[in-house]
Amino acid sequence: MARNRPHTASRNIIDVQKALEEELEKLKNRSGYRVDLKVLWIPKAESRLSGEVKEDIIYIYEHEVDRALEALRHEFVDFMVSRVIEPYREVANKLMELLNTMLYRRKEEVVEAILKLLE
Repeated sequence: MARNRPHTASRNIIDVQKALEEELEKLKNRSGYRVDLKVLWIPKAESRLSGEVKEDIIYIYEHEVDRALEALRHEFVDFMVSRVIEPYREVANKLMELLNTMLYRRKEEVVEAILKLLE
C-alpha cells in the first residue's frame, strides 16, 4: 500500500498541472489574447507570492487547486495589463536616464565654475 502513495501524489501533480494548462487555454480563447504563454505549477509551502510571470511562463505556487486556478487567472490578467503599459514604462525609464545625464553634466559644470572661483 505504501507504494501507491507516491503514484497517487504524482497523479495529483499531473492532474493539477493539466487543470492549469486547460484553464490557461480557456483564458487565451475567451480573451482572444493568443500569446505564447505556458503555466508551471510549483507548489511552495512558504511563499509570499501566489504566482508570477517570468518571460513566457506563469509560475503558480499555490497548493490548493482552486487557489492555484485563481492565481493563474490573476497572473494572466496582470500579464495582459502589463503588456499594455510596458511602452510607457520604457519611455519613462529612457526619460529618467536622459534627465540623469543632463543633471550630471550641469552639476559638473557648476563644480568646475566653483573651482575656478576658488583659484
